[in-house]
Amino acid sequence: MSHTLHRRGSLDSLSQDYVIFAMSAKGFNSENSHFALQEFLRIVDKYHWVNMGDMKTGGYYLVGKKAIMEGVQDTSIVHGVFTSKADLKGAVRELKAADLGISITISGILENVDGLLRDEGIDRHTVEVSLGIRGRTNRLPEEELLEVTTMCGHGMVSQTFVKKMLMDIKRGRRTAEEAANYLATPCVCGVFNPRRAQKLLEELVDVWCIDEN
Repeated sequence: MSHTLHRRGSLDSLSQDYVIFAMSAKGFNSENSHFALQEFLRIVDKYHWVNMGDMKTGGYYLVGKKAIMEGVQDTSIVHGVFTSKADLKGAVRELKAADLGISITISGILENVDGLLRDEGIDRHTVEVSLGIRGRTNRLPEEELLEVTTMCGHGMVSQTFVKKMLMDIKRGRRTAEEAANYLATPCVCGVFNPRRAQKLLEELVDVWCIDEN
């Protein structure tokens, strides 16, 4: 799930950002796995998620929950996004009991996720980490913008879009919540965390200046 590994920010900010995925393995347990994947989504839906999606159908802010739930295929990769470790923990506990027979992956601060799994009596199978960005890093946007744009692992939320939302907030055209929800729309698979984005926009808007000339 490497496309969610590159989220940037402070420990405090990233501790409010978790993505839990489920998928089957083609040729191994994929046949009729859409039933298990739908049940995964039903369990996730019981808890306070802030985004959800299916990489085959789209994200919540693009297609809505009904389309996601009804569009699950055997080859889908489905997920929910949480800001609360407690909500994630509740979902993990129920998913463990359900024993759906599909692969489940959690993206988040390693120490936080590991601690949650140990609390639930789960031994982590594998860990994958990001080594950061190498190369011509001087061509990257400001770190504050990267904290927002990297929440869309496929790079569909651009720095220009974030700047536009900041200006809209400054001019009173949108609230920070409305801007964050709008930013979530082009993240087609739905891993973008709009509530974390809202907080980041609120912190940036008073200090961010853009030369429009």
